[in-house]
Amino acid sequence: MSKKKFSFLNELHDRLLSVVEVTKNGQARLKRTNLKKSLEDAFAAGAKVAASGIRVRFPIIGSLVRKEVKPRKAGKGVNPFTGEEVMVKARAASKKPRWSFPKTAKEIFANKRNW
Repeated sequence: MSKKKFSFLNELHDRLLSVVEVTKNGQARLKRTNLKKSLEDAFAAGAKVAASGIRVRFPIIGSLVRKEVKPRKAGKGVNPFTGEEVMVKARAASKKPRWSFPKTAKEIFANKRNW
């Protein structure tokens, strides 16, 4: 089974084409509710594809991918603040979402003039 690459822009474009209406004058009209629903559906479709293990890139805001979390055995650990021994619970393996921001977004937040 080959994994098809997901394109957020193509998904959003297809959804918008299905809800845009053309007036008698030839102007395109789009209701806010239809725009909101199209955006939400496109993001949900991207999240569903990312959950299957494919990296999904959203323009400007970043990318979403599934992260494999390894299992952890139960045992004793040390509280770094008090030095007291504590029992650490076992944890099963799981899959969690991971979001990464593009370099341009990180630079915007790093620049103190934008605060």
